[in-house]
Amino acid sequence: MRFSLPVLPMLRHTRVAVPRRLAPLVRIDHAAECDPRDLDLDPKAIGAVWRAVERLYRTGLHPAITLVLRRHGRIVLKRAIGCLRGNGPGERGPQVPLSPDAPLCLFSASKSVSALLIHKLAEQRRLRLDDLVVDYVPEFGAHGKHRVTIRQLLAHRAGVPALPDVEPTPELLRDWDRAVQLLCAARPFDQHFERQAYHALTAGYIVGEIVRRVGRIDLRDALRQWLAQPLGCRYLTYGLPEAQRDDAPRHWMTGPRPIGPLARYVRNVIGVEFAAAVAASNTDAFLSSIVPAGNIYASADDASRVFQMLLAGGEFEGRRVLHAQTVAEAVHPVGRIQIDGTLRVPIRFSAGFMLGEEPFGLFGPHCGQAFGHLGFVSVLCWADPQRDIAVALLNTGKSVAPSGLLRLIGVLTAIARACPPLR
Repeated sequence: MRFSLPVLPMLRHTRVAVPRRLAPLVRIDHAAECDPRDLDLDPKAIGAVWRAVERLYRTGLHPAITLVLRRHGRIVLKRAIGCLRGNGPGERGPQVPLSPDAPLCLFSASKSVSALLIHKLAEQRRLRLDDLVVDYVPEFGAHGKHRVTIRQLLAHRAGVPALPDVEPTPELLRDWDRAVQLLCAARPFDQHFERQAYHALTAGYIVGEIVRRVGRIDLRDALRQWLAQPLGCRYLTYGLPEAQRDDAPRHWMTGPRPIGPLARYVRNVIGVEFAAAVAASNTDAFLSSIVPAGNIYASADDASRVFQMLLAGGEFEGRRVLHAQTVAEAVHPVGRIQIDGTLRVPIRFSAGFMLGEEPFGLFGPHCGQAFGHLGFVSVLCWADPQRDIAVALLNTGKSVAPSGLLRLIGVLTAIARACPPLR
């Protein structure tokens, strides 16, 4: 007998109708997946990973989920469950199952990819991570911010976690110069730039401005030339061109609406109300703009290629994308672990990446060597050198429901069990 999670009647419209049989909604790239036994993995344990993903889908919180898991550089799982369209909360019409190669938004996991553009410039000796931001963006120095280094900017220690007195509306996303101007004029909350406070969107604009001025290149061109093309990515772009938008599912707010302290916490982290952020992510402004910290679109395979390249010290399928020292610098911790001033949880950052912890961290149990990034609650992209895995778990449901968090932890635990640390 199968038991489903209880759902209050008032919340039913915010969940996906989940059929008893999931097989019609599952798509597997059999040509891409290798036999787990070729990698000394237990097929039953790998099967348990996918069953954990199915249990996550059964919460009704995600209209679509895609997963790519690589071990020793080879794809073990490349699958999707759910629909491109036709099964959103309250949505009607024929159901179109999602392809494993569909582009989904990485949201804040975009930060790690955008940070690599800075590291590429450092590799080219056009800047150094310990240079001051004002060396390249002089106007950023207002109110004492002239002391901020590029490394501090990438590690959420620039003192400007939010746009000052401005709602980050879709219209503002279109006005790059205005966003940069506001951040340059902002007063930092920490004059010593020692306190870590997650910069959800803000740091990305200054990171992007540095890339534009130093590299003398458009960010979309930099992303394409320095990462997407060498990695053979199908997408990996800021926003999506109109010709590709039919390939991408929309984002949905699911589960209970945040209220009270939780609503205030979410607003503090992302800068707007939860529902407004979800709605904005489906607008033309979001899809047409460059938001370095939040709107890279990629397939799960694209994202896993980035992290596989980092895992291999900058190489991918025989091609050198970044120098090994560049990768080592990118994932090296910046300072000690501390309670983040925005997220209100203990977390370590490198210059662009969230880092794993022991005995349990963001990327699962015993992930102390892992590095990656979280995106809008439940998108996760990471690499774990201890297990030699690169993983991308993308989804379209945006929810703060506890059931979703618990099932997500179940996926991370299943992956850790299926891919034990190397001897």
